[in-house]
Amino acid sequence: MKIVIPYKPREHQKAVHKKLKRFNVLVCHRRFGKTVLCINELLKKAMQNTLPRPRYYYLAPTYSMAKRVAFDYLKEYTGVIPNVSYHETELRADLPNGARIQLLGCERPDSLRGLYIDGVVLDEVAQMPPRLWTEIIRPALSDRNGFMIGIGTPQGHNSFHKLYDHALHQKDWYAETFKASDTNIISELELNEAKALMPEEVYEAEFECSFDSATIGSIYAKGLNKAEEEGRITKVPYETGIKVNTYWDLGFADKTAIFFVQQKGSAFHIIDYYENNGESLEFYTTVLDEKKYIYDTHYLPHDASVRELGTGVSRVETAQSLGMRTSIVPKLSIEDGINAVRMVLSRCWFDHEKCKHGLDALRQYRWASNDRGELKNKPVHDWTSHSADAFRYFAVGNNQSSEWTTKIEYNNLGIV
Repeated sequence: MKIVIPYKPREHQKAVHKKLKRFNVLVCHRRFGKTVLCINELLKKAMQNTLPRPRYYYLAPTYSMAKRVAFDYLKEYTGVIPNVSYHETELRADLPNGARIQLLGCERPDSLRGLYIDGVVLDEVAQMPPRLWTEIIRPALSDRNGFMIGIGTPQGHNSFHKLYDHALHQKDWYAETFKASDTNIISELELNEAKALMPEEVYEAEFECSFDSATIGSIYAKGLNKAEEEGRITKVPYETGIKVNTYWDLGFADKTAIFFVQQKGSAFHIIDYYENNGESLEFYTTVLDEKKYIYDTHYLPHDASVRELGTGVSRVETAQSLGMRTSIVPKLSIEDGINAVRMVLSRCWFDHEKCKHGLDALRQYRWASNDRGELKNKPVHDWTSHSADAFRYFAVGNNQSSEWTTKIEYNNLGIV
């Protein structure tokens, strides 16, 4: 029985299908048709795979985005296949040969560990955690010799730019940029109207695929770029004579993020960063102990003082019962907290290795925007949010306590 998938690729899409290798990075303008292209590439490979239980994934920054952008296409192009079955909640299509194509969000990247992957699409790579590819997806492709297609539009010189640059210099990778002015998919009239309505940097990134435009809506880019230029993102060692304060954004199902800070004079040394998902406070106290720092105060968000329904005990009470000296960060609006961060960034030094994941999040923390590129007055809630919240608590908490940097009294520790 011959099955005809109702996919009629444009000329540019046909060319891409022919050029694809095992690893691919496509920088595409809006309305290029990259989602349709990739869904059909997954479908073709899934139907041709003779291995047992082939698994293919389409990853978007969030579950809701995966559903909104790609699930209708998945159903449209698989709908002609006899005996295909759909699981709406899991955003998946099970094909009659045992293959499965599933759409996923990457809000909790560590939950994707343990998957084996025959093929994967990473949609809007610039909005994904940078470690998703290197630490989680790449190892999952190894045993089945799986393939990857990374797609998206630029958002400055972030992880997507690094991946694209890497692909350009590897013989076994395919990389290409598709600008709206070159493909003629969108009429000149439409492009001119978009250019007139959108901020220049937004238009250049979205339609002309420019990595040189600043990250759209980036909240801390200016301050972090200045820190980079001034050499304040470097090796910042722990100084044994100064106590460490920690600043937490606490999560259970969501991520918990912790910054480790020492103050030296008027400067703040952010010496370490840690994040994890779904762990108890007991687990995190073990992490603190293993780092061998000498601590002063652990700053927790204001909601840590709320008693939990199941136990009647607040998280700050639990922390104190574990021997932690705690303080609750005052509740401020997000905008006031962001302003506090901007004011303190010029005094911050970051360890570039231990704080790498935290810095990645701060760089990509951004204001939400509408379809015309106009910024809203609230940040995007994604994988960057918890790290940014923890750093915001550092800035706010610092305002309430400027005397925590006194040298350690060695005599109090029994040291002569």
